[in-house]
Amino acid sequence: MKRIWLFLVFALASCAPAVTPVAAETPPLPTSTPPATLAFPSVTPPPVTPTALLPSPTATLIQCNPLVAEFCVTEGHFLFQNPILPPGNPFVEAAYRYGSTQNGLREPHHGVEFVNATGTPVHAAADGWVVFAGPDEEAVYSPWKNFYGNIVVIRHSDGFFTLYAHLSVVNVQAGRQVAAGEKIGEVGLTGSADGSHLHFEVRRGSVEDYFSTLNPELWLMPPAGEGALAISVVDESGKPRRAEITIRSDDEAYFIKTYEEKFSTMEENAGLALRANRYRIAFVYGGKIYERWAEVQSGKLTQVVIIVK
Repeated sequence: MKRIWLFLVFALASCAPAVTPVAAETPPLPTSTPPATLAFPSVTPPPVTPTALLPSPTATLIQCNPLVAEFCVTEGHFLFQNPILPPGNPFVEAAYRYGSTQNGLREPHHGVEFVNATGTPVHAAADGWVVFAGPDEEAVYSPWKNFYGNIVVIRHSDGFFTLYAHLSVVNVQAGRQVAAGEKIGEVGLTGSADGSHLHFEVRRGSVEDYFSTLNPELWLMPPAGEGALAISVVDESGKPRRAEITIRSDDEAYFIKTYEEKFSTMEENAGLALRANRYRIAFVYGGKIYERWAEVQSGKLTQVVIIVK
């Protein structure tokens, strides 16, 4: 697997000295159920202000390197719109995020879930061509037959695919061109679904490769007032390391784990969509507390790389 430290983000962003481990309290363990919004005393972050060279006729823009900066704010790669539109529930199920197992209770998640009632419309996340529509009676897109139930798979430009699973109704056929936002089916609980929901995946490269998935939360267009946070926890050789991470603002807290083995990418090994705010990222590794303050901006992707020893 390619090393994460080779990835450089080329964008306007903040640059500040890296933070070394400090003594702190052990953060709470992550939960296997959707974390409720918690109230915390006001926390004042250290004065780390994003800086960049202002453009001028002769200026060269600073390229932010997340290996040396506290964090980098980029334009991101928000290529896809949410497949669930109002009045449906467009929020990702927090108890079973991408690359997680619900504390070992379930198969590592290759996508995200949108919990909705059966019959809720499902929409194409971008323009493309339908490459498959119907029941997965053959083990093509996963190692098991009838795992996804009724599915739609759409090919997009630049080698991207989106997959929509457990549908109760399929409204398109293979070979058909679809537009972003077009209804392609309805939420259901076919296949191995445990309750009515849409299972949604983003794949890149080989659509039939079960491990060609990406974290949808980092590729879906965030709504106004929200952005996304991609975290890389690596050792000094660039190898991804496992960690249980607490992400806190003044009034919210999230508890996530780094991805399971085989899910780490060049870009990150943990990530989620968040409201625009400043967050304290903290975790324990090797008996030490590592922490980092980072800013999430509306419509932007923030990248954080934390090197552990």
